[in-house]
Amino acid sequence: MNLESLITIIKKVIDICLVWVILYYALKNVKKNVKFSLIFKGILAVLIIKVVSDYIGLTTIGLIFEYLISWGPLVLIIIFQPEIRGVLEQLGKTQLLGRHKTLTITEREKLVSELGIAVEYLRKNRIGALVVIERDTSLSEYIERSKKIYADLSNELLCAIFFPDNPLHDGGVIIQGDKITCAGAVFPTTIDMKFSKRLGTRHRAAIGISEESDCLAIIVSEETGRVSLAVNGKLNYNLSVDELKLMILDELMPKSETFVVENNEEDDIDEIY
Repeated sequence: MNLESLITIIKKVIDICLVWVILYYALKNVKKNVKFSLIFKGILAVLIIKVVSDYIGLTTIGLIFEYLISWGPLVLIIIFQPEIRGVLEQLGKTQLLGRHKTLTITEREKLVSELGIAVEYLRKNRIGALVVIERDTSLSEYIERSKKIYADLSNELLCAIFFPDNPLHDGGVIIQGDKITCAGAVFPTTIDMKFSKRLGTRHRAAIGISEESDCLAIIVSEETGRVSLAVNGKLNYNLSVDELKLMILDELMPKSETFVVENNEEDDIDEIY
């Protein structure tokens, strides 16, 4: 095998790997985004009908679907232009290292503690709230359209933002790291039909933003005082405050953490969060 043949093989391997990477991320986005999931199912149905019509000789149906397949991509681009643009922007804004990963254990525990105190107060007083914690996927698109705050996270500030007389109480709060970045944020609501129609706007907005990104969305119901957490398009409903805190700690924990212990240190580590 000469050098030219080896280079040709390497190029083919790289070509195949790139195709698989593109397919992987495309299917990953389809799975996360409900709208794209519906589009994918529709395209698959059209292709199946076309194959079946050709096989059994349905000329008219076959001709119609042939035109549909020819012009379909252009129609999809026109109709779903905002969604396609959103996915492309999301890919450009995705961070390799999420903001939450820069937090130390102490900072994460403080963040969860402050959130827990605020949620407990809001729950007891039946004050509606929506708090979104940014992770790997940037939420700058929603931050730009909301009221900027850039303040240290505290339970007092969260409770003040969601107080009923506050002009910003109807929107959502976005947290980046251990800072409250903005308030009054408006998020897209889910269109997934599997969720009950009895869910309010806050719950649907929380599920919607968790479908489009990898954020954590905390909801306090104004009507019932129940606490919920939306993650990856799934709603964990009616949680206790302690359950919520444990789930957030678990979700914010990096895949691996390195702990450095002094040689002369003899303290035992009972629990690591």
